[in-house]
Amino acid sequence: MLCLRNLGYHLKTLKRIDIMAKESMKAREVKRAKLVAKYAVKRAELKKKGDYDALQAIPKNASPVRLHNRCKLTGRPRGYIRQFGISRIQFREMASNGLIPGVKKASW
Repeated sequence: MLCLRNLGYHLKTLKRIDIMAKESMKAREVKRAKLVAKYAVKRAELKKKGDYDALQAIPKNASPVRLHNRCKLTGRPRGYIRQFGISRIQFREMASNGLIPGVKKASW
């Protein structure tokens, strides 16, 4: 049971765990991207031949379908804006601060 006196400590601990998991997910995504690049030519050749048994032998993470777009700043997997390469939250914050050229808040 959490004690109110130690609540600050527990919140810091939970936050630290969250950051560690996020870094590991970003690292996993980079590793997948490397595998996709490594096996791209081989996958294309096997698909052209129609050799699906050999395609099964290639690692699962070598498939480009398994890649997931992530925010370049925070690593957030959801709310990704492709044109800018960042999440919607970072986009809104940066646009409000005038850090993205040509983007301004709409008013009508």
